[in-house]
Amino acid sequence: MLQFPAQDAQTLIRLALAEDVRTGDFTSLWTLPAKQVQTATLIAKENGIVAGLPVIPLVFSELGGDVKIDAFIKDGDSVKIGDKIATITGETKTLLSGERVMLNFLQQLSGVATITGKFAAVLKGGKTKVLDTRKTIPGFRTLQKYAVLAGGGSNHRMGLWDMVLVKDNHIAAAGGVLEAWNAVKKQNTQNLKVEIEVESLEQLKLLLGLGVDRIMLDNMSNETMQEAIRIVRESGDSVELEASGNMTLERVKEIADIGLDFISVGALTHSVKALDISMRIN
Repeated sequence: MLQFPAQDAQTLIRLALAEDVRTGDFTSLWTLPAKQVQTATLIAKENGIVAGLPVIPLVFSELGGDVKIDAFIKDGDSVKIGDKIATITGETKTLLSGERVMLNFLQQLSGVATITGKFAAVLKGGKTKVLDTRKTIPGFRTLQKYAVLAGGGSNHRMGLWDMVLVKDNHIAAAGGVLEAWNAVKKQNTQNLKVEIEVESLEQLKLLLGLGVDRIMLDNMSNETMQEAIRIVRESGDSVELEASGNMTLERVKEIADIGLDFISVGALTHSVKALDISMRIN
């Protein structure tokens, strides 16, 4: 079940409002009648998947506004151009003061959900799941990972603290893939899940049968990944396999059925296009 990270969102909203409103929205204060109440409608201007609706009340609450929100959909629902997402009723100056901050959050998170949904659709029906990465906007990680879930994807580790991922630089500094694994195994008193990145089939073979939880096949060709899957199956090792590196939508279509457990895609969060959503006063 989706759990919106409200506390993290509130912290970010306060920063965003301090940046945008600061000492006052003088345009709204000087042009709008005091205590005027109106209704605004959020409208989808392109097709996509919506995420971040819980941001709406948090933004207007920070502005001290008493608003009534009627949402016509929930996070994770698809919308088409022209669909009404929600209506917000309250003092006009409050609606306009919070409009940009609210839309910035909603559009960005909906963009994450939308691109994730495209990858998830390609993988639908198979065993392979699409994962996010740590390539997130600083401070927005929990919100972006929430949006990935809303779009039908799955989360990789949240940070450096909840899973061990031994990458190429760790391996080089440790003296080799086995040296890195042995060092982790010796010190992993927290029983964290351990994943090790490999760049060749030779490195892969060294790790089989040792109890590694997951192996990341980094920047391998489609043919090499297929061979890696064959090697693991024939070994009888139950280790999970994750592919990473240059995972475009087109490439994922090519490897959707080869038998990987996971495909991690940095583009879900690091270069996402915001979903176009507008707010119109009725």
